[in-house]
Amino acid sequence: MMLAPQLGGAVPTGALDLIRSASISTQIVLVVLAMLSLLSWAVMFGAWRQLSKAEKAGLQFQHAFESAPRLDEAGALVKRSKPGALPRLFLRAMHFVSEQRVRNQQSRELDDPRLTPGGGITYTLSATQIETLRLLLDAEAAEERDRLGRYLPWLAVIGSASPLIGLFGTVLGVIEAFLGIASKGSGNLGAVAPGVAEALIATAAALAVAIPATFGYNIFAAKLNRFDGMMENFGTDVIALLAREGHI
Repeated sequence: MMLAPQLGGAVPTGALDLIRSASISTQIVLVVLAMLSLLSWAVMFGAWRQLSKAEKAGLQFQHAFESAPRLDEAGALVKRSKPGALPRLFLRAMHFVSEQRVRNQQSRELDDPRLTPGGGITYTLSATQIETLRLLLDAEAAEERDRLGRYLPWLAVIGSASPLIGLFGTVLGVIEAFLGIASKGSGNLGAVAPGVAEALIATAAALAVAIPATFGYNIFAAKLNRFDGMMENFGTDVIALLAREGHI
């Protein structure tokens, strides 16, 4: 059993000795936890890179947008800017407004054939269409949020599942330790302690995986919420600019 080398040989003096002398089941659990740890760090690095880049670009574009007093200047700013969440929101809003104004014009021309096509009249959006624009921008922002945070649920899964996996390895290790003690007929502390310590290695490894994953999930979820708030505020700014320009 597991304790045969420990009872007949040297007592483990460190974590590496415990891992090397661990049972196959405990070593399998440790390998699984190591893979989950690598996955969680890869997700955290990717999330940090994406969110930092999106937040930096969003802040720069928002500041430049706030300094553009007219709609044509804002449109020129979008053309000069790199692709990002906020420029996509602006273009989506402009496309919707243009499309709805054409439809309003066509509808009124059908209602009154005496109207000249175009006729120099600016057809603004109705209250229902403005509310639809608001919902459209919210949906676009939600899609962007889902794209940026698509891997964050993995951190939550790893943070909650790792302790259970470690506990499973610990229970298996304790069971094997007591079976080894029973087969050798020795119940003194020197015989019990190495086996229990070996079993607890799985729990320690699980906590080493779960703690960074849990911290990472909460930190990046907060960053994602801040970016979502930025997109919501920008959508409000776009609607306000369209209203000042008389487009809605």
